[in-house]
Amino acid sequence: MAATGDKWVMTLKAAAAEPAGTLFCFPYAGGSPETFRGWTDGIADDIELVCVILPGRGRRLKEARYDRWQPLVDDVFEALSPHLDRRHAFYGHSFGGRLAYELSHRAAAEYPGMTRRLFVSGCRSPDMPQRRPYMHQMTESDFRDAVAGMGGTPAELFEQERLMRLLLPTVRSEIRLAELWDDRHACGVDVPITALYSPDDPIDGWETMRGWQKFTQQDYELIEAPGGHFFVDSHPEFVTDIVNTRLGNLNG
Repeated sequence: MAATGDKWVMTLKAAAAEPAGTLFCFPYAGGSPETFRGWTDGIADDIELVCVILPGRGRRLKEARYDRWQPLVDDVFEALSPHLDRRHAFYGHSFGGRLAYELSHRAAAEYPGMTRRLFVSGCRSPDMPQRRPYMHQMTESDFRDAVAGMGGTPAELFEQERLMRLLLPTVRSEIRLAELWDDRHACGVDVPITALYSPDDPIDGWETMRGWQKFTQQDYELIEAPGGHFFVDSHPEFVTDIVNTRLGNLNG
């Protein structure tokens, strides 16, 4: 699964051992494959590491962004469908965790038994209310300050005005989707869930993530991670150790 010819996915690490399974990764709002590129040394050899690329960043920077959940889920699922007929797992952080959960519903229904685990991190459960006031309703200057304060965007990017004018609408659009997201399903996923939170996360910590146990029909665990909201960036070794342990039987 190479980047060329498929605008939706980028393979960051091909599996070097068989039998292989695929881990599809979904970044936070406005995020890029760079977050998961730091995982390549830590991911087990029998796991293919793939990042899903949405419109509004990287090579898709000028493409139209999504403003509703259903078209987004439909299009991503269609794009991934050719790859979902073999064993795989989903990992999503923050906004990406919401998208990974939505896709797990579809994948588990249409490709039974192939989705072996859902990882969600820094992402409130569907029944937890979003903190107010909404970021996506802020003025541009306040929104910039809020995004900078979150810490996920390199400080030097804010000095590149042209790039920020292109990127910030994508961040706002995906934060809007994340903030308006709620429970859209009659039951949880038929997939085991591993949820990761940081006690130092001011956005979504233990209090807003503990409810994930109600959204799976299989096993569930809630794991404390070091770092703040962006521990997927700052502590890749911790996360990949968790992933490798849980996916040790990905092909079992």
